[in-house]
Amino acid sequence: MRFPIPRYFALLVVGTVLALGSGSAVAAPFFGLFGVKKASESLHRQDPPKVSPRVLDQVTPGNASVLVSLGKQRAYLLLNNEIAIDTPISSGKAAGMTPTGSFHVQEKDPDHRSNLYGNFVDGQGRVVRAGVSARIDSAPSGTHFQGAPMLFFMRIADGVGMHVGILPGYPASHGCIRMPAEIAPMFYQKVRIGTPVEVVH
Repeated sequence: MRFPIPRYFALLVVGTVLALGSGSAVAAPFFGLFGVKKASESLHRQDPPKVSPRVLDQVTPGNASVLVSLGKQRAYLLLNNEIAIDTPISSGKAAGMTPTGSFHVQEKDPDHRSNLYGNFVDGQGRVVRAGVSARIDSAPSGTHFQGAPMLFFMRIADGVGMHVGILPGYPASHGCIRMPAEIAPMFYQKVRIGTPVEVVH
């Protein structure tokens, strides 16, 4: 005969396990028992960038194209159908934030700053409030908005571009296509205004 486990007991056990930490020897069996994943297991480990020097040497701003796969969270610098660079990305955190379709590079700026997201800083440049939106947040007295850096920015649509950014292993941006710091300059060097960019699901 099976007896139901009281809800308060189950909560007590889970709470104890979480307090112990997912890395402890005591906690590990309980995570398996209750089907709870550790936070580190919930993140998809992205494969590192892959560069083909043979193909990359042949890519010029006149023959390059870019393909972005939102589903795979990868971007590809292409020469015809050959892949010169295959890199992880982080795109918009909600569906539709990074639009799909056919685009082209509209603007290049190696030292671009966001005009929407950033920090409120004081006269000495010290951050007073971080991670704000210029659209919805009000600046505290004596501060001004400073846009977040978007190094090696390549705009493909209004409010959307490819640039250096943090890659947590899942879609996390406000719509832009974040790239590794060592890869974005390589894309930047090989594209020009007008380079075709295809974004697919």
